[in-house]
Amino acid sequence: MKEIRETQKKYCSLALVTAIIIGFFLIIAGQSSLGKGLILGTLFSSINFALMGEVLPHKVGKSRGKTYLISLGSIVSRYVLLAVPIVLGIRFPDRFDLITVIIGIFMVQLVILWDYLKSAILLTHRKKI
Repeated sequence: MKEIRETQKKYCSLALVTAIIIGFFLIIAGQSSLGKGLILGTLFSSINFALMGEVLPHKVGKSRGKTYLISLGSIVSRYVLLAVPIVLGIRFPDRFDLITVIIGIFMVQLVILWDYLKSAILLTHRKKI
């Protein structure tokens, strides 16, 4: 459980900080709807990632039927959660840009991919030395 929380903290923090920095520069550049959309999507992406980590230990050691119900409930609730920023982007296009909301929703996954690629490149570089 401790490892899951550390992983969540690492990736969610990095995703939020990245989105806030990029969003800040977009707002300063006069593109406030782009910046706010990115931050909104990333916030909900981080919440979604945290919920996945919270539900994971509840699946272990349960019967097949209970695991199915927990998984189904988790998926449905996380889809509903991720629908919120999309609906806000559609309903309020002057406040939240829909495209950057969607990019923000994938921000945690992008940070995980970036971390993996960075590690793979460094590992490959070290093997050559």
